[in-house]
Amino acid sequence: MSVWFVPRDSAARSVGADAVAQALAERGEAVVRTGSRGMLWLEPLVERFDESTGKRIGWGNVTVQHVMDGSLEEASSLFLGIVEDIDYLAGQERWLFAKVGIIDPLDPQDYVAHGGLAGLRASLAMESDEVVEQVVASGLRGRGGAGFPAGIKWRTVAQNPARPHSGAHESARPHKYICVNADEGDSGTFADRMLMEGDPFCLLEGMAIAAHAVGADKGIVYIRSEYPDAIQTMHEAIEIARREGWLGVEILGSSLTFDVEIRVGAGSYVCGEETAMLESIEGKRGVVRAKPPIPAIRGLFGTPTVINNVLTMASVPSILARGAAEYASLGVGRSQGTQVFQLAGNIARGGIVEKAFGVTATELVTEFGGGTLTGRPVKAVQIGGPLGAYLPADQLDVAMGYESLVEAGGMLGHGGLVVFDDTVDMAEQAHFAMEFCAEESCGKCTPCRIGSVRGAEVIDLMRRGVDADTNEVLLRDLCEVMTDGSLCAMGGLTPMPVLSALDNFPDDFRSHPGIPPQEMRS
Repeated sequence: MSVWFVPRDSAARSVGADAVAQALAERGEAVVRTGSRGMLWLEPLVERFDESTGKRIGWGNVTVQHVMDGSLEEASSLFLGIVEDIDYLAGQERWLFAKVGIIDPLDPQDYVAHGGLAGLRASLAMESDEVVEQVVASGLRGRGGAGFPAGIKWRTVAQNPARPHSGAHESARPHKYICVNADEGDSGTFADRMLMEGDPFCLLEGMAIAAHAVGADKGIVYIRSEYPDAIQTMHEAIEIARREGWLGVEILGSSLTFDVEIRVGAGSYVCGEETAMLESIEGKRGVVRAKPPIPAIRGLFGTPTVINNVLTMASVPSILARGAAEYASLGVGRSQGTQVFQLAGNIARGGIVEKAFGVTATELVTEFGGGTLTGRPVKAVQIGGPLGAYLPADQLDVAMGYESLVEAGGMLGHGGLVVFDDTVDMAEQAHFAMEFCAEESCGKCTPCRIGSVRGAEVIDLMRRGVDADTNEVLLRDLCEVMTDGSLCAMGGLTPMPVLSALDNFPDDFRSHPGIPPQEMRS
C-alpha cells in the first residue's frame, strides 16, 4: 500500500482536494493530509512517496475521475515527476515554509520529526535577554507591512514590567501579552492563512519563544473571520500543543508558563492595524488608537504587549534553531532573511514564492509566475496590497526589499504582488483605491473618512473629461492632505496607489469623456 499526500489547505479544498483524498482512501490507499506546497495553479496537487528515489512524486490538477480511471501513473499527462525538483520549488529558499506541504499540520510527531521544537528548546536553554538579542541580530523585521525590527519591539516589552489589566484592582495579577495579528485583509495575500493551515505548530512555537524572551504569560492569535479553516486548524493545534506540553504550565519541563487562545475578527480591514486590533480584542469598536503610548509599553488591556504578524512570529523558530547569523546572511542591506511573496491577479502560475530579499519583481512575475494568464503583456503590478503602488512593466527590475521599494515609490507591505495585463484601466484602479478606503475607514479621522469619498468623486470627474487639469491638481492636493493628516496607514497610504496610477498612466484618466458616473462604477 502506497502513502499518498493530499493538501487540506482551503485553496486546494476549494477545487476538490477533499473528494480526491476520499477517493484514494476508498481505493485502499493510506492518505496523509498536508498543507499546500504553494503551487496553486496545480491544485489539487497529489503526491506519493516513491521507494526507488526516496522522494515524493506528484500529479497536478487531479480529480476524482483521475483516481478512479487509473490516471495516477508516471505515464500520465498529469505527472510532474519529483515534486521538489519542479523549477518553481527548486528555485526557492524556504525557511519559513520549509515544512508547509510536507507535514501533516496536526501531527505533533511529524512536526518534531521535521525539525519542530528545535528553536524552542534552544531558546529555553538561553537566558531571556539572550533570546531577544538573537532576534535583534537576525535582522528580522515586521512582515505585516511596517517593517519595524522585531527584536527592538521585543526588547522594549522585555524591559517593561508586567502590569495588571487596565482598570483592575491593584492586587490583580500582572500580565504581558503576545498578540499575533492574522487579520490578513490585503488583496492578493494569503501567506498567513497558508502557514496557519499548513504548519500551525510553527506559529505556536514562535509565540512560546517570544513569551520566554519577554516574560509574557498569555498569547492571542487574532484571525479574520473569513478564514474558517485556519481558525479550526489553530484551535485544534492549540489543544494538541497543550496535551504535548508545548503550551501551559512548565513548558517542556522549564519554568515557562504560557498559553494561547484564538480571537476571531468581525470583518474590519482596519483591524490589520495593531492598535485597532487591540481595541477589537478588548471588545470595543475596531478604531485606531493615538500613539503614544506604544503597545510595547501599554498594549492589550494596558499591559506591555508584543504584536507581530503571523510570518514574523513564525520566522522565529528557524532563527533560533539555525542561528541568527545564518538568517542575517540572506537578503540585501537592512532587508535581511527571506520573504514569502504571494503571486496573484492575472498570472499564469499563482502561489507562494519564498526567496531572500533582493529578488526582483520581474523574476517573481516572469520566471516564477510565468507572466500573465491571458498571455498579454504586463501593464502594471501592484506590490504591497490595496494600499501599495502600481509599478509599470518597465520598472519591475526593482529589488524586493523595504528600502529599495520605497526608493522606487512603493512599499513591500505583506509581500503580495497582483498582476494586471494591458487591458486594465488604471484610472478605474485608482477609483477603486479611494472607494476601498471609504468603505473600510474606521471613521475616526477626517482626512481618511471624508478625503476618500471626495477622492473617488474627483477621479470620476477626471474620467468624464470635466476640467481634467484642474481636478488633477485638486486630486494631488487631496492626496497630500490624506498622507500627512491621517491617523493611520489606511488613509495615509491610500494616495500611494492613486498617485502611482496617475503618474505612470496619465492617459487612462482622460480616456473616457462623457461616460456617466454610474457606468464608471459598474
